[in-house]
Amino acid sequence: MVLRYLLSALLSRAQLVERLAESRPLRGAARLTAQAVLRAQLAGKAAAGRALRSKTLRQIRQEAAELPEGLGELSRKARRVRDSVLQDVRDGVNDASRQIKRKGK
Repeated sequence: MVLRYLLSALLSRAQLVERLAESRPLRGAARLTAQAVLRAQLAGKAAAGRALRSKTLRQIRQEAAELPEGLGELSRKARRVRDSVLQDVRDGVNDASRQIKRKGK
């Protein structure tokens, strides 16, 4: 409680906040944070691109466009989609492990 009051009293002073913002450790922390956010955004865009290009998504769209003739046909389609998703996950894990190995070298 006392620490919260002390921090709020210190941070309400504009000169102190400005001086802290110009300090080397806080600039470094801000730089690291911005770098991490940018990397996460790039990784998210890459993952979304891979998902859109994957054969699983195309297969799901194709299967959804067709009307199932019966329950047996529907279960075969679901099995094919499941197998395709599993293969995409395996490919993603292999790609990620290759990237980690490359960064380690």
